[in-house]
Amino acid sequence: MSFRNTLNKNFNNHSETRDKHWDPALQTHYFKTTKDKAFDKLEPLFSNMKECQIVGISKEHGEISFNYKAGRKVFIIMTIIMVKPYRTAIDISATTESAIPFDFGYSHKLIPKLYDKIKKELDFVGTKE
Repeated sequence: MSFRNTLNKNFNNHSETRDKHWDPALQTHYFKTTKDKAFDKLEPLFSNMKECQIVGISKEHGEISFNYKAGRKVFIIMTIIMVKPYRTAIDISATTESAIPFDFGYSHKLIPKLYDKIKKELDFVGTKE
């Protein structure tokens, strides 16, 4: 990890996943499912979590947005995209709401925790398409 990446991780209030992220924990995760089945599993998962409050769901756009309130308040947007039959990508964007413009890596650490919860519900394939 370079010095720039360390600064960006700790002195920022936003983190998101992508295919070629410098941190392997924040690379896009792929699951063996369809987009609709992923929605059917993830919507109740996050609805029933006491620290989550769902703000909006758009199956047409493949997005679930919710507020995560465990310690700090974080706004999460989860994007679910079917890239191949039975191959669905899930990307997560997390923005911490605070008075100061950085969260000391809280949003960066939260994304792998959310992926761990998703992995308990869906069959994880890997981080490479």
